[in-house]
Amino acid sequence: MIALQLYTVRDALSANFEGTIRQIAAYGYPAVETAGVYGESPAKAKALFDELGLKVTSAHSPLPLGDNQQKVLDTIGALGAKTIVFPWIAAENFEALDRIQQLADQLNTADAVARENGLSLAYHNHDFELRRLPDGSLPLLRLKELVAPTVLFEVDTYWVQTGGANVIEVLQALGPQAAQLMHVKDGPCVVGQPMTAVGDGVMNFREIFAAFPAEYHIVEADRVDGDPLAAVDKSFRYLSNL
Repeated sequence: MIALQLYTVRDALSANFEGTIRQIAAYGYPAVETAGVYGESPAKAKALFDELGLKVTSAHSPLPLGDNQQKVLDTIGALGAKTIVFPWIAAENFEALDRIQQLADQLNTADAVARENGLSLAYHNHDFELRRLPDGSLPLLRLKELVAPTVLFEVDTYWVQTGGANVIEVLQALGPQAAQLMHVKDGPCVVGQPMTAVGDGVMNFREIFAAFPAEYHIVEADRVDGDPLAAVDKSFRYLSNL
């Protein structure tokens, strides 16, 4: 199933949440992934998603730990998502094994909280988790070794390639833990340069999808030249044809 990470159109959502969501549904998207609700309440956002038949695949969120725990769980519950995705942590957490272990411990604790509440927990990568450690290993795969098998990975395929790793090899190494959520974005695979609509960059998604299918292919662009909504529309049409 094709979905859209709503962060892609965050400016449009901030200006007109309902109108933008209706436009996304009109493009044909059957599902969305949230990263906040841009001034709307989670309950009202969910009501609009339900009206338009948009499934909420997952939600980018802080970890459900400490003071955040109940707020995160309440928000996820209101949105109707079943997977909490931890979307970013500073690059220095992947520069040494002891720091990776500290992150793994946090993820394992949060995963237990999620599972106790009928939810799953996933980690979303950027490029720096794919830049090799001094021993030649990939930080993301070292993290996989240290977390519980119930912790999922939302692999951002674009950032894997930008980091210098082989996308298919990374997906296969993560195995079933990466089979639910896959981020699909395109562009030049150069840090700091804008992304494109899916199909207009250097990513070979035909090959990636053939080698490693996922339940949800989630379109995302951190930044594009031009209108993000136009890129979102073009991306859906490309993936539908693919």
